[in-house]
Amino acid sequence: MSSTTVPTTIAKFELKMGVATREAYGQALVELGKSNPNVVVLDADLAKYTFSAKFQKEFPDRFFTVGIAEANMVSIASGMALSGKLPFASSFAVFLCDKGYDQLRMCVAYPGVNAKFVGSHGGISIGEDGPSQQAVEDYALMCALAGFVVLNPSDEFCARALVHRMAEHVGPVYMRTGRPKAPIIYGPNDTFEIGKAKQHGQGRDAAIVACGLEVGYALQAQAQLAEEGINVRVLDMHTIKPVDEAAIAKAAEECGAIVTAEEHLLDGGLGSQVARAVAKSRPVPMEFVGVQNTYAESATPDQLMEKYGLTAPFIVKAVKAVVKRKK
Repeated sequence: MSSTTVPTTIAKFELKMGVATREAYGQALVELGKSNPNVVVLDADLAKYTFSAKFQKEFPDRFFTVGIAEANMVSIASGMALSGKLPFASSFAVFLCDKGYDQLRMCVAYPGVNAKFVGSHGGISIGEDGPSQQAVEDYALMCALAGFVVLNPSDEFCARALVHRMAEHVGPVYMRTGRPKAPIIYGPNDTFEIGKAKQHGQGRDAAIVACGLEVGYALQAQAQLAEEGINVRVLDMHTIKPVDEAAIAKAAEECGAIVTAEEHLLDGGLGSQVARAVAKSRPVPMEFVGVQNTYAESATPDQLMEKYGLTAPFIVKAVKAVVKRKK
């Protein structure tokens, strides 16, 4: 699979905020519910916040709340899938992945059950709720489950489209959504495929591979670097597993340097996936922007993203460092 290139006015890129990807998830569920009567939705007493409540309002007979019991929710979703339903189960990412992991492994991954899971409030951008509710390990946990597809959309249009791709895909899927509003990057006519990155720009000095909210920061960094004469491309790697190895190999060959950016611990996240692909195709210098082997604090989303080095200036710094290493 290869990436698709999205036209981007690099020098004039500005972040314009849309809705949160969690809200886009709720909207897409309603669309699925109208077109597919086998779609059922489960939630662990957080439907208001995951936005699965939108589905509950439209299809109350196909909505199931299990209370604060993520492990049970995963098992129920598995049983529903084995009974011919198409279940979407959601909760906060930290609760779904941590509390439901044994069931995700034994009831879903091992038998390859066609069930879909969505972890809301991913990363540290949830802000003031603090580290007990900040999922910074979910990519690593879910990528470690054999057969799982792992997704993280960058904006509302990407999120809505990927929910539909989840429904079409046969097999287990996990998608992370976010609490804050996300910058608008795409439009309603943009298309998305599992395992196929979206490329912004044709720069050959370096490539930035990002996912989730980091795509917006990467595009800001791209614009700033262009003003300084450094031309980079941005790959929106909305599919963390299976990662788009063809797009990564092409970026390594044409750019000779890669930076990854993710709202996740560097251990086992997007950077690890990309580095493995680079090692297989064409080893090049790499730098990694992400959470550095720590848990965050309680603060506003903007304060946390800045303190833990996830905003555009840190991506710019990483690009400059990797370009220098290349030379």
